[in-house]
Amino acid sequence: MKIIHVVLSSMVFYVFSAGMIAQPYYVALNGNNDYDGSETKPFETIEKAVSVVKAGETIYVRGGTYELLATITIGISGTTDSMISLHAYHGERAVLDFSGQELGGSNRGIKLTGSYWHIKGIDITGAGDNGMKIEGGSNNIIENCAFYRNRDSGMQLDNGASNNKVINCDSYYNADPADYGDADGFAPKLSVGSGNHFYGCRAWKNCDDGWDGYLRGADDVSNSAENCWSFENGYLENGTDPGPQANGNGFKMGGSDDKTLRHNFTLKNCLAFKNKVKGFDQNNNKGSMILYNCTGHNNLTANFRMTQELAAGKVLIVKNCVDLGGSAEIATFAQQEKNSWMSPFVVTGEDFLSIDDISAYGPRKEDGSLPDIAYMHLAPGSDLIDAGVDVGLPFAGSLPDLGCFEADITAIHDRTILTGVVCYPNPIRSTGFLSLNLPEGGHCVMRLYDVSGRFVRTLPDINVKAGEQQISFDVGDLQDGFYFLRMTLDNTPVFVIRLFKQSEF
Repeated sequence: MKIIHVVLSSMVFYVFSAGMIAQPYYVALNGNNDYDGSETKPFETIEKAVSVVKAGETIYVRGGTYELLATITIGISGTTDSMISLHAYHGERAVLDFSGQELGGSNRGIKLTGSYWHIKGIDITGAGDNGMKIEGGSNNIIENCAFYRNRDSGMQLDNGASNNKVINCDSYYNADPADYGDADGFAPKLSVGSGNHFYGCRAWKNCDDGWDGYLRGADDVSNSAENCWSFENGYLENGTDPGPQANGNGFKMGGSDDKTLRHNFTLKNCLAFKNKVKGFDQNNNKGSMILYNCTGHNNLTANFRMTQELAAGKVLIVKNCVDLGGSAEIATFAQQEKNSWMSPFVVTGEDFLSIDDISAYGPRKEDGSLPDIAYMHLAPGSDLIDAGVDVGLPFAGSLPDLGCFEADITAIHDRTILTGVVCYPNPIRSTGFLSLNLPEGGHCVMRLYDVSGRFVRTLPDINVKAGEQQISFDVGDLQDGFYFLRMTLDNTPVFVIRLFKQSEF
């Protein structure tokens, strides 16, 4: 019995050790496919890791640029409770560079036919066709990835691809050099399935459209985008126009060869600006289109164009949307409420904190979410604040605001009762100073909010006397951007001012 015990113990130890090595798997530039895939002996290729990974396991790809020629095909699947993860290693960025691939319709970067994958932190560039194509796969999560300079759409979903979530991804500079007529940023199109949802994504300077829902082979499918930005599509990376075959729409919600197919598309809190043609475009889509709290600005032909008859039983609903500098072209049969082009609203640049779009091109935040920007956020005093209708989206005031950014800040809804407040310097590099003259003393609290209205911190929390004051505060550790500073005196709002934090100037 003693000998048997020793043997069994040895067997248990061996199995436990193998499990420790096998999961998670690692891929690195200095790896070797003859290694065991552990952190100290990583694989050389993602394909090798995919060939051994199982449901519930993770592949970590170490940072760096991987020069590749062959498409990475992922055909195995996880399960509802045990997804398979393909992640860039913590704090690193993995770039899959397929620039050496030939131009060709089958030369994708990643072709995902499997389901229940979570792919995160991977950049794909230079593919001979799509950067990533989800072909029939379902229930995948693609998060914080970037698709750029590919030779067709950055990311395409078709062949029944359904219930995929694309979160905080960027797609830009994609162009098909054969005719510059097909490369979109995100393309849930052709034979795509339903339930695909884009959240927090950006598409810019793709030679065709930012989002393209054109159908060929599928009909009556439903997909959506929320909190997404689409801008400067229809142009090449250098800003030139490749010609009329490059459509240049921000969100093209559908269309088909015979102009009969139905792509039911829902857009919430989306922003379209400076696209070559239209910001929000029906094309010839016959499906339902629902737009809640969307904003269009500076699109060359029209910010909104949805004018054609729909298929029986389909609806066009447009509510709480903002059109600045254009004329929304909306069919008379549409269900419209509280849009900026409707009475009593008159929209000008003064309704916004900024109409300079440069900040929208900025880097994402550390968590992968969109940058905080002042562009197209409503300014204090705008009659678009608290002017909307409840469509089921969260809002801060008594009613929703119009447009894609809710002015979620108590300070904005407070009226300034003290004038003559000076903040200097502004922009602020680190330490700022407030100069003001208080009519009475009391307990002074200053709270800082970002442009979306989220509370950041309390600054001075002090007792003050009546009369002239100079109060200092420190913002040196904050990210650059716009903020609101709100002061209360004995819990009574006194003033709100706008600050700009800029580390270097």
